[in-house]
Amino acid sequence: MVRQALVALLELEPDIEVVAEAADGAEALAMASKHSPDVAVLDIEMPGPNGIEVAGQLGRSGFSGKVIIVTTFDRPGYLRAAMTAGASGFLLKDAPAADLAAAVRRVAAGERVVDPSLAAAALAQGDSPLTDREAEVLAAAASHDAVSNVAARLHLSPGTVRNHLSAAIQKLGARNRAEAVQIAQRKGWL
Repeated sequence: MVRQALVALLELEPDIEVVAEAADGAEALAMASKHSPDVAVLDIEMPGPNGIEVAGQLGRSGFSGKVIIVTTFDRPGYLRAAMTAGASGFLLKDAPAADLAAAVRRVAAGERVVDPSLAAAALAQGDSPLTDREAEVLAAAASHDAVSNVAARLHLSPGTVRNHLSAAIQKLGARNRAEAVQIAQRKGWL
């Protein structure tokens, strides 16, 4: 419903043509390859590869268009991840419809467009204190599996997994791994 509403709103604009829409990340990649849009508008939480992963894959594939990420989550870490993946815009879905159309125009013209409140929050929050490996282990541990299962999935020893979890818990000031996962997810670091 949200995707169809965004499409309908953009199609009302006389200077914007929607050339394709996709239900998930894999389809978004295929549609971008097939239609070569000037701007791809991606949802951060779409099924399959999420919007940030799709943005990164598009950048690595030589996609010549720009990417705008839309989200319901006002997590500053998501903004940083999206920009690192190559997105040119990052907007909250609850922004006025006119803001999305304006963002599409501005991004197509080569500008960056970021929700101002998210930009301020991202600057205030700073970067994630977790290493890439700590974030990977913490994300894998979000399933509440035993350490041995997480270790097997990541091809690590259980001791290494425990060490990474312990470091992540300490860096995030959490009491346990469940709380560390919650903190990291809330901040958009996972």
